[in-house]
Amino acid sequence: MEEDLTVTGGTTLQARKQELVRTAIWEAATDLFAEKGYDETTVDDIALKAGISRRSFFRYFSSKSDLMGYGVVGYGAHLTEAIGACPPGCPVAEVFRRTVLQVAERCAAHPATRRIMGIAVKCPAAREAHQSRTPELLERIEAALAQRYGNRSMDGLTPRIVAQMILSVLSLIFMQWFEQGDDDIAITAEQILGTLELLVSRDRKTPKRRA
Repeated sequence: MEEDLTVTGGTTLQARKQELVRTAIWEAATDLFAEKGYDETTVDDIALKAGISRRSFFRYFSSKSDLMGYGVVGYGAHLTEAIGACPPGCPVAEVFRRTVLQVAERCAAHPATRRIMGIAVKCPAAREAHQSRTPELLERIEAALAQRYGNRSMDGLTPRIVAQMILSVLSLIFMQWFEQGDDDIAITAEQILGTLELLVSRDRKTPKRRA
């Protein structure tokens, strides 16, 4: 009988090993994408650098494009964890702010973040591949928010709107941080969040003109 040992969180040992291999392939690939270019790097190049066969590569990824989108999996986990970590009874606006700040700082601390952004900026195909899993990402965020606020939104729009806002604002923060070459992304995040809050506050105070 094949062993099905489990590790922390109920994950099987085999699944854990597969995830380690998948991550190793992804890291080897992103190194090559940064060095040679996304379009210029082949599956054979990636397999060689990762120390696996071409056949083994396709056990973990269906294509180079599929591989490029792999980083979104971890990004989604960070987002749902941040939403879940907010205190019970936390207002929607506060969950939004906490999630954006926590995820921005966590991702910026990882050396791969700038590398991946650099690859995506230089190559449209890489950028398209990286963004291909955005719908899946939105679904995960929306589900996490619905678990907290679904009953408070009769039309179900709150989780969907906030999920879109979180991704949009984070995208703006990362791009500003990347383009400016800032060291502390928290400063960039606070500036953008502060501007957004100011705009909302100003709009509320501005009297609406009658048509």
